[in-house]
Amino acid sequence: MSTNSLLFFMTTSPTDDHLRFPIGRPHLPTAPLTAAGRAPYIQQLAELPAQLQAAVARAGAERLELPYRPGGWTGRQVIHHLADAHLILYSRFRLALTEDNPTVRPFDEQGWAELPDVAATPLAVSLALLESLHSRWVMLLQHLSEAQWQRTFYHPRYQTTSTLEQALVQYAWHGRHHLAHLQQLGA
Repeated sequence: MSTNSLLFFMTTSPTDDHLRFPIGRPHLPTAPLTAAGRAPYIQQLAELPAQLQAAVARAGAERLELPYRPGGWTGRQVIHHLADAHLILYSRFRLALTEDNPTVRPFDEQGWAELPDVAATPLAVSLALLESLHSRWVMLLQHLSEAQWQRTFYHPRYQTTSTLEQALVQYAWHGRHHLAHLQQLGA
C-alpha cells in the first residue's frame, strides 16, 4: 500500500469512506468456491462494460469531467483507469495460469490517471477496449478447471498471495466499485 493510500485510510471520516467505497470494501473468500459460487462474479465481469456505457450516458459529458468525490478522480479518469487496470488484471490471470505463483508487477494508478492520454482519448476508446477485454476474460474464466482456480500469484505491494478465485472476487468488486463512482456522477 502506498504512503498516500495509508495516509488516506488513517484520515478519512465515515462520510469520506462511503464516498470512496460506495459499495463497501471487498470481502475475499477464505475457502474454495464452487462453480455456482464463482458464477455471480463472472457474470458481474460480463455485465460491467454495458453497465459502464449506461452510467456514462446517464452522467453526460460535462459531469464526467468532475470528480466523483472531493479529491477523487474525474469520471473520465475512472473510465480510463478501468481499462488500464483490467488489462493488467486479465494479464495476472494469464500469468498465474502459465507460471508457478508469479510475482505480479504493481503499477502507479495515480500516475497513470494523470498521463496525457487520459485527457486526450475519447471515452469510447476505453469503453470499447473494456467490452472486448471482458468478453475475452469471461471466455477464459468459463473454461478454467477446478485446479486452475486454485493457482496463485504474489503481489509484492500488499505482500499477499491470491488464488484466482480470490482475484475473481476482488476484480469483480473493483469493477462494481468504480461503476458506483460513475453512478454517483449521474445521480
